Amino acid sequence: MDMVPLKATVRVADLTAKALRRAGKVPCVLYGNEMKNVSLACDHAELLRVYTRAGESTLVELDADGRKVPVLFHALDLNPVSDRIVHVDFYAVNMKKEIEASVPVRLTGMAPAVKEIGAILIAPLDHVTVQCLPADLPHAIEASIESLRGFGDVLTVSALVLPPRVKVLQDPQAVIATVQEPRKEEVLEKPAEAAAEGAAGAEGAAGAIATAEGGVPAGEAKEEGGKKEKKEKK
Repeated sequence: MDMVPLKATVRVADLTAKALRRAGKVPCVLYGNEMKNVSLACDHAELLRVYTRAGESTLVELDADGRKVPVLFHALDLNPVSDRIVHVDFYAVNMKKEIEASVPVRLTGMAPAVKEIGAILIAPLDHVTVQCLPADLPHAIEASIESLRGFGDVLTVSALVLPPRVKVLQDPQAVIATVQEPRKEEVLEKPAEAAAEGAAGAEGAAGAIATAEGGVPAGEAKEEGGKKEKKEKK
């Protein structure tokens, strides 16, 4: 398979991460495949371009000062305010050993239930974990939803068509997509209307009971009490 190229430089020990970011660089670390951790720096613009293309499921050929290593994006930290990449972990892979990786699931086609009867499409699982050799790692796995024809129909992991030599580690019955009947607005409004009518009825009933017993409604009782207190103060 073709790997996405990315250049990096080995970090100078006395150069801080803050100084790198001011210069438009991103501090990175490379580890895995029985190699010692290596501190690196990558250009932010190039790093963003490569990550957008490769994600976490496509091999990257990392060129660290002339030393080329096949890697995967293992962890990526973003600034919570600017969304700029602030740190990356690269995992070096052994091309002869199987790895586990998270691969996105892409829904394709149109569900007849959505088009013909107005169903709502729900996709609770957008990634699956696969096991394979690095060279066989798919960038994404497509899943057709054209079999979803009626309310309650589901598409499970067992229905995925996988590339050769790729195994999915998820439960075969895990739901990737399903279609449900849309909620009706009138059904949702009734409980609120009933609660409002019940509250009004209860208030009216309380006033009627107080009058029948020779009393006064609660609001009037408070007003009378307030007048008495003013008289006593005089």
